Order: sequence, then C-alpha cells, then structure tokens
Amino acid sequence: MQSYYFLSEQTKYLTKKSLFTLFCAHFIVQLCIKYLKINNRLWQTISRFCVTINMNLCKKLGLDEDFYSVSIPLGATINMDGAAITITVMTLAVAHTVGVDVSFTSALFLCVIATLGACGASGVAGGSLLLVPMACSFFNIGNDVAMQAVAVGFIIGVIQDSVETALNSSGDVFLTATADYYDRKNKEKM
Repeated sequence: MQSYYFLSEQTKYLTKKSLFTLFCAHFIVQLCIKYLKINNRLWQTISRFCVTINMNLCKKLGLDEDFYSVSIPLGATINMDGAAITITVMTLAVAHTVGVDVSFTSALFLCVIATLGACGASGVAGGSLLLVPMACSFFNIGNDVAMQAVAVGFIIGVIQDSVETALNSSGDVFLTATADYYDRKNKEKM
C-alpha cells in the first residue's frame, strides 16, 4: 500500500504520455525478468531459440494466436532492438573515448543507422558486435579502434548478449501484446 502511495505522489505531476512511457518501460523490464525466469539460464544468447519460449509466454498472457504465430517468428528474425542499443552504446563509447564530439543530430542519425543495421544482424551470439565498425565509420573512427571495441564486446559477451537477447525477446512479446490490445479495442468499437 505504501509503494502505491509513493508512486501516486511521484506521478501526479506527470502527463499521460510520460505515464504511458513509464508503463511501457516497466512492462518490458517485467517481460525481461519473466524471460530469464522461464529460460532458467543466463547464457541464452540467440533470439531464434527463444521463439518457443515467447510463444508459450504469449499463450500464458492470453494473446490471440493469430497475432503471435506470425509476429514472434518474424520478430526473432528482424526485430533486434537489443542489437540496435548495443551498436549505439558501443559506438558512442568509442567516440567518447577517442574524443569525437557527438552532436544530438549525429547521435540521432546513429540510432537510425544502428536500427537499420540491426535488422540485418546475424542471429548468432555476438552478431551485433560486427556492426560496430560500420557505425564507427560514421564518425571517421578507424577500423583498428572499432575492432578494439568489438574485442571488449566479446569479453563481456556472455552478460551483454544475454541481456540483448532478453530485450529482443521481450520486445517481440511487447509489440505482439500491443497489436493484440489495439485489435481488441477496435473490435469493441464495432
């Protein structure tokens, strides 16, 4: 009861849009935790192996099978939001380390490049790390320095890939749940 009072006192100044963003972030974190509990291993690092886990989770959430039978396998192939975040964060870390000044517009453009590049990332462990040199070339950072960042990525790969896969998988379930909710709302209006 006390936590609800604290939450209501903190959020009374927030707008509906920021409350929705807060809810979405909380929902994705809960899905990541549920993914790790269902999976029972931290070293699951390939999104395509999580298809059955996500389909079972969608069934437990009571989502329409017509949505998740298409969106989950498709999302495991091209929806790599964790990879996009990894590429962006590692490239910005390299740019900061080298001393490159990054403006807001170039950081925004980097996010777009990383998102498009992540759609083609290979579905193997560490597949997103191979796109870091491509993103670093946007800031005129040499391949030798970018490959050093890839080497660091391979060192922290077990933890980084597990979190990236959890984010990819939970994002697939979140988008499926959103589409199912939107479809149910439209059916209620008719």
